[in-house]
Amino acid sequence: MPMPRTDPPPVPPDPLRERLRASFVAAFGAPPQRIVRAPGRVNLLGEHTDYNDGFVLPCAIDYQTLVAASPRDDGRIRVVAADCGDARDAFDTGGPIAHRADAPWSNYLRGVAEMLRRRGVALRGADLAIAGDVPQGAGLSSSASLEVAVLQALDALQGLGLDATEIAQLAQRAENDFVGCQCGIMDQLISARGRAGHALLIDCRALAARPVPLPVDLAVMIVHSRVERGLVGSQYNERRQQCEAAARHYGVAALRDVDLATLEAGAAGLDPRVLRRARHIVTENQRTLDAAAALAAGDLPRLGRLMAASHLSMRDDFEITVPAVDDLAAIAQHALAGRGGARMTGGGFGGCVVALMPQALVGEVRFAIDTHYRAPGGERATVWVCHACDGAGAMPD
Repeated sequence: MPMPRTDPPPVPPDPLRERLRASFVAAFGAPPQRIVRAPGRVNLLGEHTDYNDGFVLPCAIDYQTLVAASPRDDGRIRVVAADCGDARDAFDTGGPIAHRADAPWSNYLRGVAEMLRRRGVALRGADLAIAGDVPQGAGLSSSASLEVAVLQALDALQGLGLDATEIAQLAQRAENDFVGCQCGIMDQLISARGRAGHALLIDCRALAARPVPLPVDLAVMIVHSRVERGLVGSQYNERRQQCEAAARHYGVAALRDVDLATLEAGAAGLDPRVLRRARHIVTENQRTLDAAAALAAGDLPRLGRLMAASHLSMRDDFEITVPAVDDLAAIAQHALAGRGGARMTGGGFGGCVVALMPQALVGEVRFAIDTHYRAPGGERATVWVCHACDGAGAMPD
């Protein structure tokens, strides 16, 4: 007797994808040929070490930017931004692409197109729609996610043959040379190369990335302080300049090449503030290597101590935290009581705390934050519990 046919359950609609498709069809009159995605990220440890050729330990998260795309043959790129009220932009790729001051969101797209043009790529053009759910201004790398997704889409349409690392490098150049934020490679590289269930220990000099498995029951909690960040207009670029000044003082290519003993022995004549900046980088590099080992071993108490030390270093030596974020990290650390860790994550000057803990503690930590934390404006923190996901790629049909 034949067995009855059992069809797989229907896949529930994806609201983000449906919103993206609707914007594309409304703008361009037909469905897109391709949809690609690129995730945001959270950095577990290793802050501001990337542009010092050091080590970082991020994971890609299941918040992402989607780009719907269809090809054009006239060298013109037309864009609709579903998250900005279906705002539009259009530009030609046959010559230098101008910065657009009145629509900051469009400069990330213009920037990656300009980097391809400078590389000698003759873009045939595209119709693009963008939409995402990576929180903006929270330090979760919404900009890198957008840049990587757009490059992924252009590569898919035109068969440019870019690998994940090349996409990350082009995206970083767009951020540095076009948008104006002197970020390192971490955000773009983890968005392009992330691996589900893992963090990546990235050597930012060699661009080598070693997967570090996350314990199966580990929760990655991201808590937004509700203090918004803005890296281009902040002191981020100043911190990079101070690190470069310290590297020149020690006669090295980057602070990656200085250990703590060398730092202390050669401190004479170095501005005390610049010395503190350098001390954060040198100690943070070692903490990141130690954290990767602790994470791989499932040693959450040790990981928690390293995260607490990282936060203090960012607060006292690098001076990139703000009081609200300090309070939020302290509340999470107190609730965890050595069973995990918490610290500021991202470029600083606001944004988020990341907390790592067993899944069983999520409710307890969330309750403590809801009870004891309020932003300067009185808002409650926003809490996301994330999973480590794969890097950029095509969306399945």
